[in-house]
Amino acid sequence: MDWKYDGVKVVHAGELDANTPQTPGMTRAAAITHARTGASKLWAGTVVVQPDAKTGPHHHGELETVLYILRGRARMRWGERLEFHAEAGPGDFIYVPPFVPHQEINARPDVPCEAVVVRSGQDPVVVNLEIESPEPVGENTSEKPFHPHR
Repeated sequence: MDWKYDGVKVVHAGELDANTPQTPGMTRAAAITHARTGASKLWAGTVVVQPDAKTGPHHHGELETVLYILRGRARMRWGERLEFHAEAGPGDFIYVPPFVPHQEINARPDVPCEAVVVRSGQDPVVVNLEIESPEPVGENTSEKPFHPHR
């Protein structure tokens, strides 16, 4: 094995790949993937939800997901009708089990909510769902998706 080429990989901030499945209201960018680093059991990247915006309801199939909030305030909704909710701020972790319908909401009207996301597999599973959100529409929020499906 050649440790120089088969060892540690660094993916710099400007090298993230935005060509990933998207959910309306959120921008995902991949950092650690099989194609980029040779990873076989993990996927990692970043997510950004703009001020006063929310994602469309979705789930990630059988994958487990962890978010680490870097900036802003995330409100998570989950459940069959997105009836449950909790908030997290910088330094907090969020765990989303497999198949759980959820929605990320930026609880702040003034700054983007930025997070690191890690998933338990390489498959780019994003199942967008047709669930009505109980989340009130913010003053600056448009009903148009922030990022359309790709």
